[in-house]
Amino acid sequence: MGTPVFVLAGLLVHCVFLASIFDIYFTSPLVHGMTPQQTLLPSPAKRLVLFVADGLRADSLYELDSNSTPRAPFLRQWAVNISSRRWRQENSAWSILENNGSWGISHTHVPTESRPGHVALIAGFYEDVSAVAKGWKENPVEFDSVFNESRYTWSWGSPDILPMFAKGASGDHVYTFCYTAESEDFGTQDASRLDTWVFDHVKSFFNSSRNNQTLYSALNEEKVVLFLHLLGIDTNGHAHRPNSREYKENIRKVDEGVKEIASMLENFYGNDGKTAFILTSDHGMTDWGSHGAGHPSETLTPLIAWGAGVNYPQRVASQFFEDNFLKEWKLENLKRLDVNQADIAPLMASLIGVPFPLNSVGTLPLEYLNNSAYFKAESMFTNAVQILEQFKVKMTQKKETTLSFLFMPFKPLSDSEQINLLKKTRLYIQQEKYDEAVSLCKALIILALEGLSYYHTYDRLFLGLSIAMGFVGWTAYVILVIIKTHTNLTKAAQSHDKESTILLYCFAFVGMIIAFFLLIQMCPWTYYVYCLLPVPVWYAVVKELHIIQDLAANLLSLHVGRSMGFLLVCALGIETLVFSFFYRSTLTVGLLVFAGWPVITQLWVRAKMLSIALSTYVVSSTHNSLQNKQGLPVLNQIISWTTLVSSSVSPLLSPTFLFQRLFSILLSLMSTYLLLSTGYEALFLLVLSGLMFVWINMEQEALQHYSFSRKPKLAVFNFSYATDIMQFRQLHLDDVRRSFFFVFFIVTAFFGTGNIASVNSFEPASVYCFLTVFSPFVMGGLLVLKVVIPFVLVSCAFEAVQVTTQLSSKSLFLIVLVISDVMALHFFFLVKDYGSWLDIGTSISHYVLVMSLTIFMMLMNGLAQLLTTKRLELSRKTKHHFT
Repeated sequence: MGTPVFVLAGLLVHCVFLASIFDIYFTSPLVHGMTPQQTLLPSPAKRLVLFVADGLRADSLYELDSNSTPRAPFLRQWAVNISSRRWRQENSAWSILENNGSWGISHTHVPTESRPGHVALIAGFYEDVSAVAKGWKENPVEFDSVFNESRYTWSWGSPDILPMFAKGASGDHVYTFCYTAESEDFGTQDASRLDTWVFDHVKSFFNSSRNNQTLYSALNEEKVVLFLHLLGIDTNGHAHRPNSREYKENIRKVDEGVKEIASMLENFYGNDGKTAFILTSDHGMTDWGSHGAGHPSETLTPLIAWGAGVNYPQRVASQFFEDNFLKEWKLENLKRLDVNQADIAPLMASLIGVPFPLNSVGTLPLEYLNNSAYFKAESMFTNAVQILEQFKVKMTQKKETTLSFLFMPFKPLSDSEQINLLKKTRLYIQQEKYDEAVSLCKALIILALEGLSYYHTYDRLFLGLSIAMGFVGWTAYVILVIIKTHTNLTKAAQSHDKESTILLYCFAFVGMIIAFFLLIQMCPWTYYVYCLLPVPVWYAVVKELHIIQDLAANLLSLHVGRSMGFLLVCALGIETLVFSFFYRSTLTVGLLVFAGWPVITQLWVRAKMLSIALSTYVVSSTHNSLQNKQGLPVLNQIISWTTLVSSSVSPLLSPTFLFQRLFSILLSLMSTYLLLSTGYEALFLLVLSGLMFVWINMEQEALQHYSFSRKPKLAVFNFSYATDIMQFRQLHLDDVRRSFFFVFFIVTAFFGTGNIASVNSFEPASVYCFLTVFSPFVMGGLLVLKVVIPFVLVSCAFEAVQVTTQLSSKSLFLIVLVISDVMALHFFFLVKDYGSWLDIGTSISHYVLVMSLTIFMMLMNGLAQLLTTKRLELSRKTKHHFT
């Protein structure tokens, strides 16, 4: 197999391995074909008002300020040690937690981003990550929601959230009013004006309805939802951090706005007592202004409900929670009612009497309801039937696509068990044994959710084994290629045309059987890829049987202790890399070991650093401008984008001598990295570059153990001569160490100042030199570039190591491929679907990360060759030498 074909095959194989994880773990949980379920009892509320304070942490709303005053006096109770009696009397009637409603914590799921958070709140299910990756403004799958089931829904807020619920709704009854995307600017005025815009437009909308009889009549219908999406808190949190004055002041403004809207609506509807209110958040935020991962500051959000159908505050003597929040917030005597985020959707549906969203997996939180025991039992029964319907549809779909003799049903919830539970629950309700009926409903919901998970992951073992076989086969094939083409361990290949033909027919027959098996089960086309991939891979391995035999003979001739020691060191090195994903300190130990390597050289390079100085100035100037709320200076923005573009070209203008080209690459990358830095991490690239220069020197020194020729100076090496095949040599065991160092430094480059959460969590401060108006894809692209820059530096250093040690880039990179594939196989088996959402998400992200790095290193290898070997020839003046 030629080099271009091999590289293309490697990219395709690894893309399949990477994509497989989405079919195994990230497939959509949605099913379609269920019947809407709702109680026929009168609903307690005619209308529902949903306030979603985007990015609001639970502690930020519930905790008291330093002077023991509430940050949100309308929503939260007054402080017990306030000295002003008049203040307490004036505000007590408006204290929701104290007098009017119920409260608790809504526990969100990873990823803690706006889109999945709102889907969980309004549709009642946890969106799969593959859908999240498709963007904020697109509906990758159709889903039902409380808005869709309502008679009318009017919504105000961000253009990133509102349209997806209108697009997914059937009919024309969900209306959106959005400000422009350009209004979401992190760098100019206080972002609380976004929330002020929402409150002002809601008040204006209701005032105008008095002169519009059609609208006025619609607003007075039943099953009406008003949705106010408040983005200011999230924007201020990103720009100024949650502990800032801006973030906390924004909470006060939201509290005032909610109070005004509630008062206005009560007046508009003549205090009919038919309006229910819910305030919550889609996700929280870390202390450093990011979200996306599973830290409690990101997953704990507030939930406050009051109005029609909602329970009044429940006073208790004591209550137990594992955290100490009640004491910290001074709310020990008011009952805290925690829910999962998806539970809010059935709560809203129950309050206004609409069918539960078809795909909801939430359990109705009965303690929030102020209604009869009969109403609660009937509502829970409806909730259980609605989730059971999803289970039945999922089971039917899986049964239809599986051979009958292979189908394994979910035994705890057989057809007879379903009928028995439903009949028993209905009998309890008729006998007015409502507590028993509720308990049975909750048990049925738990079983139905377990069954949904069972059928959702039904093919996981089958697909996992197929991918594992492909992994092992590919790794074995790469090892055989290394041995065959880059070592002297094997003899010349002998031609056995007849045996090869028989072997080909055998594997082709196996492939046909697998394809036929998948065809009769009507499997998706991706299953064909995953299951058939091992066939050609293992054919390529078995075809090289003579190499395996020669290798075995050579290994048997070696000293057993030395061979075992070498394999043990290799295994230990790979395990260390795997361990570093869980414990970052492992990288520090590795760097200390590297520092102890006795071969040390010093490099002195002289050059001007004009672009770095300019970048430093731009960062400082931009920071001061934004701090003074003067926006991003246009000149700074122009310089930043110009530097970004020029940094990709300027290295190609320098000579291709090793030190000159590497130093040019460093200066270019450093300029861009500075513009994308927010603090100390700007020093990381400088330290990493010094480490890379030392590594290059040390590897050339180590080469003398295998060569008695005089060592050429590093300064004379030229990248442009690296393609001369006459300079290449065969591999030896020392080259395994070089490849391992490359993988180690790639991991160090990635975890040096953070990890992938810094991209996924969306830290906008890193891109303020380029833009401040919210643009998720441009900002995300710049953040990815920031992560990529250290990779480029390490890849260029690796290219230099290959040049100085007279190795072809292919031979050394093949060893890198084996190391990274063995790591990936580790993480593939470490993926789990149990435990906390953080544990599940972390295990999956590790596999995706290693697979991405493997593919990425292939691309980085090509980019490094481009940056180091190519040169743009501009018109040059003829040099004249004078004596």
